[in-house]
Amino acid sequence: MTVKTISTGDKAPGFTIKDQNGNDFSLGSLAGKWIVLYFYPKDNTPGCTTEAVEFSGAKESLFKKGVEVLGVSPDSVSSHKNFIDKKELTITLLSDPDKVALKQYGVWQLKKNYGREYFGVVRSTFIISPEMRIAYAWRSVKVKGHVEAVEKKLNELMIKK
Repeated sequence: MTVKTISTGDKAPGFTIKDQNGNDFSLGSLAGKWIVLYFYPKDNTPGCTTEAVEFSGAKESLFKKGVEVLGVSPDSVSSHKNFIDKKELTITLLSDPDKVALKQYGVWQLKKNYGREYFGVVRSTFIISPEMRIAYAWRSVKVKGHVEAVEKKLNELMIKK
């Protein structure tokens, strides 16, 4: 399987998948806004929980700046709903069990762990400009300090506009 690479300046691939409430969500519906689109492996796991809670904590300040935050994983709609309720998350989570967005953004990749190979999500974050272009990308994200780095980069990018 060839991994798609997306670079700064590229048009953000569009997709329509289900949100945590089972409604169709189209990325294109947010044209004209800044978007933080982050991909994570699995609901209710330590790193993914920390990341979701921290993005939820930052959501109000980001929303005031006109920024939408979206988390995407291959988990089911019901798993996302449970995760949101259990952790009191305020961000939108998108369910991608068919790996549509995951593959378009090149984050569904062959991984290795303890000598075992398997396909999974490489934790990644993309900032998408109001013109629906990739403004910045992080790949193989380490959770600690990541949300602060995203906020800082967003502030820099928004000042340039």
